[in-house]
Amino acid sequence: MESFLEDLQEAKSLDDVQARLFGLRESLEVENFAYHCLDASGNKYGAMTYDAPWVKRYIEMDYARVDPVIKGTYQRFHPVDWKQLDWSPKAAREFMGEALETGVGNQGLSVPVRGPNGQFAVFSVNNRATDAAWESYQKEYLKTFILAAHFINQRALELEEDINPTAKPLSPRESDALTHLANGLSRGQVAEKLKISEHTLRVYIESARFKLGAANTTHAVARAMVRGLIVV
Repeated sequence: MESFLEDLQEAKSLDDVQARLFGLRESLEVENFAYHCLDASGNKYGAMTYDAPWVKRYIEMDYARVDPVIKGTYQRFHPVDWKQLDWSPKAAREFMGEALETGVGNQGLSVPVRGPNGQFAVFSVNNRATDAAWESYQKEYLKTFILAAHFINQRALELEEDINPTAKPLSPRESDALTHLANGLSRGQVAEKLKISEHTLRVYIESARFKLGAANTTHAVARAMVRGLIVV
């Protein structure tokens, strides 16, 4: 897994991310991995190891509308076994029947991931196994799947940002606030240095975080540094 994460950071495009998934599939000996992403603007992106004919069919039929994995994980925050999802609608059963015929395994686990500004993604692992074998496999590799989900999502966001930069420039106060935080000062110390209240400081930090599309303050500082918006 450590090797995969290091290799993932070397990905230069979204296609490279997909190529890394094929390597992870071989390492963990599963049928397939799939990463689906929907950003706040409605843009979609996917990286998966499914056979090309099935991917083409999925897109042509707009199966995301009936796929219980997409619909079910959107309402959840924790990993979910596909057996826990609602497969009772006829459209969902027909969808799965067709998927099985094209080589999709009968077992699956999906990890929902939520990013900045409304971004939502799902990372799924799929395999052929008995219920008992699959339960045992999940227990052994669940942490690995969760780790992979978040790192893949983060790398995809970074690459998409490089392709379509949308961040607004930081104001002088926002830049000062992040610079002092990056230098190790506490929020109280930063507020004192800037001669403002901690409440006002929090407004500047949240504004900067929103502009940078960051999940939290640490993420905002890191993105500001990478873009050269602050110098430490």
